[in-house]
Amino acid sequence: MTIWDEIKSSFRLGSNLTRLIYINLGVFLLFGLLRVFLFLSASSSGWITGFMAVPANLQSLMVRPWTIVTYMFYHEDFLHILFNLLWLYWFGQLFLQFFAQRQLTWVYLLGGISGALLYILAFNLLPPFKGYAEVSLALGASASVLAVVIAVATLQPNFTVYLLFLGAVRLKYLALATVVIDIISIPVSNAGGHIAHLGGALFGFLYVAALRSGTDLAKPFYSISSIRFPKRNRMKVTYRSHNADYDYNYRKAQKQKQIDDILDKIARSGYDSLTKEEKDILFKANNRNIN
Repeated sequence: MTIWDEIKSSFRLGSNLTRLIYINLGVFLLFGLLRVFLFLSASSSGWITGFMAVPANLQSLMVRPWTIVTYMFYHEDFLHILFNLLWLYWFGQLFLQFFAQRQLTWVYLLGGISGALLYILAFNLLPPFKGYAEVSLALGASASVLAVVIAVATLQPNFTVYLLFLGAVRLKYLALATVVIDIISIPVSNAGGHIAHLGGALFGFLYVAALRSGTDLAKPFYSISSIRFPKRNRMKVTYRSHNADYDYNYRKAQKQKQIDDILDKIARSGYDSLTKEEKDILFKANNRNIN
């Protein structure tokens, strides 16, 4: 198996967290190589950022509406993507201990969109940014990642993580420190980025708050991520009992319902309310990458 085959297999069989990381890396490498090619051919590469980053200017956004999604997968600086993906990996794994795979995907996407919307509103309505909306662009996965971080911290505020140099830290304090740093950094530098972070963090908080009241804000979008495109394979004739198909589909539906009930219980009462059997079921389901 070649390296490319291994990458394709890992993407196809991996979790939604793996896929989000791969997409970010793929976009970074694709446009990085394109930028090198344009440089060597003495051509301008400035249009790439304009094509991928979300503008604060409303007229520009109407011309490039896709950027409200593409910006959250686009990075220009290596350290920028490195730290974003490290946070996404660490807290994405933690997120999947309490939520389903599809919830991770949509918290990431809707958190990024919320960050972009708050950034656009701020640069068009707040006096300090008057005139800057014409030239300002936002890019990077930070708003999406913050949505994931704050969602986990809101659901399990007393969950303890261990940080280098700091030791044991409860998630609620880590989340609070992150939000406070973004707020006080707005007048210092990268105001648009910090505002977008806060938009993502706000969505993460509201998502879990709504879950606790019985509403999944991402549910209307689940049908989109469940679409499966047919693959063209060689014709293969098999003989299988209709009863076997029915039994398999029935068992699969029952198992998914059981997992959904457990996730609803976590949203209502917290992870500690689960029985040992329920925790085992959830652990096995996460290891099997159930969507």
